[in-house]
Amino acid sequence: MTSTGSGDVIIRNVRVFDSRAGRLSETPQVVVVRGTTIDAIHPLGVTPAEAETGATVIEGGGRTLIPGLIDAHWHATMATVPMPDLMTADLGYIHLSAGAAATQTVLRGFTTVRDMGGPAFGLKRAIDTGVITGPRIFPSGAMISQTSGHGDFRSVHELPRGRTGEHSYPEMAGVTSIADGADEVLRAAREQLMQGASQLKVLAGGGVASAYDPLEATQYTEAEIHAAVAAAQNWGTYVAVHAYTPHAVRQAIRAGVKSIEHGHLLDEATVELMAAQGIWWSMQPFLDDEDTPPQSPASRVKNALVARGTDNAYALARKYGIPVAWGTDTLFSPELAARQGHRLAGMTRWFTPAEILTMATATNADLLALSGPRNPYPGRLGVIEPGALADLLVFDGNPLDDITMLGRPDEALALIVKDGAVVKNTLAATAARFDNPDLIASM
Repeated sequence: MTSTGSGDVIIRNVRVFDSRAGRLSETPQVVVVRGTTIDAIHPLGVTPAEAETGATVIEGGGRTLIPGLIDAHWHATMATVPMPDLMTADLGYIHLSAGAAATQTVLRGFTTVRDMGGPAFGLKRAIDTGVITGPRIFPSGAMISQTSGHGDFRSVHELPRGRTGEHSYPEMAGVTSIADGADEVLRAAREQLMQGASQLKVLAGGGVASAYDPLEATQYTEAEIHAAVAAAQNWGTYVAVHAYTPHAVRQAIRAGVKSIEHGHLLDEATVELMAAQGIWWSMQPFLDDEDTPPQSPASRVKNALVARGTDNAYALARKYGIPVAWGTDTLFSPELAARQGHRLAGMTRWFTPAEILTMATATNADLLALSGPRNPYPGRLGVIEPGALADLLVFDGNPLDDITMLGRPDEALALIVKDGAVVKNTLAATAARFDNPDLIASM
């Protein structure tokens, strides 16, 4: 792995993917990166003035350039750590493991993640300050859960609350925040905002991996969810809720949330309501297949029910024109985390390759923009345009023709640029200077 963080970069002779239109440029282009942003895009053969700055010039050889990929539902500190370790291991081990996983995440081409629950604030800071290599993180902080909800990881011997301490280990670690009543939810929401949450995650319905709550359970009251919404709105951001069922989603919409995470069991009337209210649908390609995480027998039953609803959910999203974000929600498995790109490529079950690339770039970036002033990375993501943040991938081939290369990043990804810095480069590079007229003219 290479990593350079200074000097301008010129990527020449590449077909550029327009993530809004869903198509490649008809002719080869030259993309000029100055600092952390894209400065200019020129047709091949037009000499950019920036070439005279001593920039590093990378020869693309006609390959495909796309924006950095975005996973809109990731758990940076929980994706690769098995649940027993997450519940009992020293926090130092968990965070060091998360750091190693973050580096692998960006090497798969995912330069940005929306972290939907967990103690990712320190990891984000380490990445942003250059301590380790990893993706941009839009952190939610601890998941806000009711007692007996999807985020209540306590054992029954710890009840009633306070019997073995006011807070459980997952709460003290920042994985979850158990809050009951509007006042407690308001406090929990403000605590996450205080630490730097770009959006809030509230658990509004039953889950697959949780031990106590039925999948069909509606969690929290409208007033409790609205308390989190009010806190988020006062800080210029929004609430996303974990929910699968129509009743849970309808209550969350009435409370003012902006994004539904999952929603695989929704009916048509609820999806129509989402469309009318402009609600985002952050869905995951859950199927009962090899990408199912390790589960208890009870969780396997719930997962099968969710998987049976996935095809219908994507069909309804298409029918009503819902803005659909893509994410993996990978948990507790380094093997599944390594299949992040494979799961994105598997979206051909419902979408074309161009639609998939657009969803994982420009569309997901639009969802991230809902954070408004809480956006930790002001600037445009998910597009290759002058002024956009320079998160760029060069594929050794064309993913529009072979989308499966997303699942083979080691061999298919020739160049990774994040925030203007070269993270990986297997292509030829040289330095353009005033005394190199042949190189400059070839641009």
